[in-house]
Amino acid sequence: MTNFVEELRWRGMLHDIMPNTEEKLNEGMTSGYIGFDPTADSLHVGHLTQIMTLIHFQNAGHKPFALVGGATGMVGDPSGKSDERNLQTPEMIEHNLKGMKKQLAKFLKFEEGGNGAVMVNNADWFKDMNLFTFIRDVGKHITVNYMMAKDSVKRRLEGDSGLSFTEFCYQLIQGYDFYHLWKNENCLVQMGGSDQWGNIVTGTELIRRKDGGTAYAITTQLIKKADGTKFGKTESGAVWLDPEKTSPYKFYQFWLNASDDDVKKWIRIFTLKNKEEIEALEKEHDAAPHLRILQKALAEDITIKTHSAEALETAIKTSEFLFGNGSLEFLKTLTENQVLEMFEGIPQFNISKSDLAEGIDAATLLAEKTNVFPSKGETKKLIQGGGVSVNKEKVADVMQVFDTANLINDKFIVVQKGKKNYFLLIAG
Repeated sequence: MTNFVEELRWRGMLHDIMPNTEEKLNEGMTSGYIGFDPTADSLHVGHLTQIMTLIHFQNAGHKPFALVGGATGMVGDPSGKSDERNLQTPEMIEHNLKGMKKQLAKFLKFEEGGNGAVMVNNADWFKDMNLFTFIRDVGKHITVNYMMAKDSVKRRLEGDSGLSFTEFCYQLIQGYDFYHLWKNENCLVQMGGSDQWGNIVTGTELIRRKDGGTAYAITTQLIKKADGTKFGKTESGAVWLDPEKTSPYKFYQFWLNASDDDVKKWIRIFTLKNKEEIEALEKEHDAAPHLRILQKALAEDITIKTHSAEALETAIKTSEFLFGNGSLEFLKTLTENQVLEMFEGIPQFNISKSDLAEGIDAATLLAEKTNVFPSKGETKKLIQGGGVSVNKEKVADVMQVFDTANLINDKFIVVQKGKKNYFLLIAG
């Protein structure tokens, strides 16, 4: 057994903790849980803090439960939100649950006995419960005054959109989740982000009032970026754990592009490196910040954990191709979708494969058949200055001819202006 709370503390993850929780955990193996709402068929990097919390919990010798909210996902948690979210159908939720289960299994050791992780779905205990049973067995134990005092409720009541009865009830429903797991699985601790403190404490209060029991609560810091922008978001949206939604390359780049201020916090939160390893990396980084040693260590570690060592290798080779001296042979190993994803956001032009079959000179290809450059004159000037490459090779002559033999994977031609300005020609 190791001290789980101390692990969170030195990593800068701990936010709130109920009295006597640390002492209870240090007595021996304890069961605890974190809930995940199935709002999509993939988790995203915003969930990683809680995933890492469960990993640390299991590594400390405790038994983690991952609760997926098959029932609560149909309601919606008002915590930290200014508007009521769209409700989902049972079919949508079931689809989302399958994707989440597959991803959580990459991070936690799900095995029988001992401190093997367990996945539970609150739809299993809510599906046969009717309204009257709920308000009799749960509602009568928690007063409206108690519920109204929660910050998440106060903020919504003071806002323009208000708070529906559906979302007002959410803390009772989550509280009953805790009660059910406490009663049936001996789950003594609930963990979550700091915005969940009110809901978690409602669970401990329900356990106390309903059965005279004792339960515990821990919350972690909400991750914020040093520049004030939202963590886990990019210009193109959320950064997902599903490689079909966010490619391993983009996932890797998200972490690689972390600021120095952010990476010093994130490497503690999102890797399992110990204090000595991290401090050694920090010294190396501070001695040569331009090498981005911390960013690379973080990006490599979390990409392997989320995807695989092979996915990391592809991500690094993609980065080398776009920003360094990567080989064209690498591009030939990718599928059509992988190539298109790699060049997402980069100017793309469609060209006729039949025209290309007849051969097209560089000036015509780049200024008439496509609009890579505004005119043949501009194209000529850039080529003469040695500033144009096609498929990683300098174009030496404005009259150099390109045809279908130049297509990569029988589909693409990659044009570069200088080192970092790319254009993708797609033949069809």
